[in-house]
Amino acid sequence: GESFGSNLNLLSVRGNVSEHGMPRFFKRLGMGVFDEQDLAFRTDELLDFLKSVALKEGFNEKKVIALGYSNGANIAGAVLVNYPDALAGAVLFRPMQPFKTLPEFTSTLNAPLFLSSGAMDPTVDPKSIKAYVEALKTGGFEVNDLSLPASHNLTQQDVDLARDWFKNSFK
Repeated sequence: GESFGSNLNLLSVRGNVSEHGMPRFFKRLGMGVFDEQDLAFRTDELLDFLKSVALKEGFNEKKVIALGYSNGANIAGAVLVNYPDALAGAVLFRPMQPFKTLPEFTSTLNAPLFLSSGAMDPTVDPKSIKAYVEALKTGGFEVNDLSLPASHNLTQQDVDLARDWFKNSFK
């Protein structure tokens, strides 16, 4: 987050689920298989947390821009489809479609989204990402999606491209 600008306020959130000792935002049933009931619950939990912190710290929760990698990108994606006007935008690194069947959703904000996928990512099916991107666009989001020559790992190119997009999208 710090590479996106020194004048930004950052709120770093960790998930409440532990998987093999690592914090996650929601449970998985296996690699690439989400516990969708837990994901929906944790999405609501995250929004409740953001609202309470916004009230306590005095910031407008509608100006929050999510930045997430993998599991973090997926819960941010769940927020986008379940609560399409809850975020001012998002940067999603290596996301997957959060639910097998997406709810019908419409964003009235035309919020800008940056998605970067790895062309050699064994975790994410490129066809499903393409369908997810199209669903986000149809749902009213302004999506900038890129496929980079990488696997599931985050690269400096991801960060550089996202930072440049961010600076142009949120002036």
